[in-house]
Amino acid sequence: MNWTQIPLGPLQTNAYVITNDKNEAIIIDPGGDGAKFLTWLKSHSLTPIAILLTHAHFDHIGAVDEVREAFACKVYLHKKEKSWLRDASKNGSSRFPGISPITVREADVYLTDETSLTIGMFSFEVFETPGHSPGSVSYFDKKNKVVFSGDALFASSIGRTDLLGGNQEQLLTSIHKKLLTLPEETIVACGHGQVTTIGQEMDSNPFLSGF
Repeated sequence: MNWTQIPLGPLQTNAYVITNDKNEAIIIDPGGDGAKFLTWLKSHSLTPIAILLTHAHFDHIGAVDEVREAFACKVYLHKKEKSWLRDASKNGSSRFPGISPITVREADVYLTDETSLTIGMFSFEVFETPGHSPGSVSYFDKKNKVVFSGDALFASSIGRTDLLGGNQEQLLTSIHKKLLTLPEETIVACGHGQVTTIGQEMDSNPFLSGF
């Protein structure tokens, strides 16, 4: 398995393209720039077979429909944010200065709890990591030791909690109980900014000390 980080959309949210040797791909959080992203996927001869959303904020969903329609792939989202994709007030786009309301069609598959998720040749453990938003999840590829954390955990920071359904204490609990228990060498592929590791964040993240 290989993966590529591609910043997309108005906030340059990190989309992740995870591929196998058959040129199949899992897309995590295609945040925008749909035409540009489709051109990139086609130029690499990739065939997305699923879109996994870590949560439903507007900057993580902007290119969902373009990718879904181009490749007829299913979209996965936690059930707690089922209504957010079609509601600009819940996904935050109607409240963000300078952003036109963003909506996409409902997801195809709803996650309801922590589970093992296998799609084709790809396998992930799904962790519920709420706090940034009620339905935030992280996808852990155990074999390759990488966790796609969405906006839960960043390099030297954590997700904001001042949006709808945000809760800082809940987020810190999620990070400590679900993410910091992973092996320290685990790569954290964040929703924004550079990648990091669990060990690095345990040692130096100022938001995690003293919790």
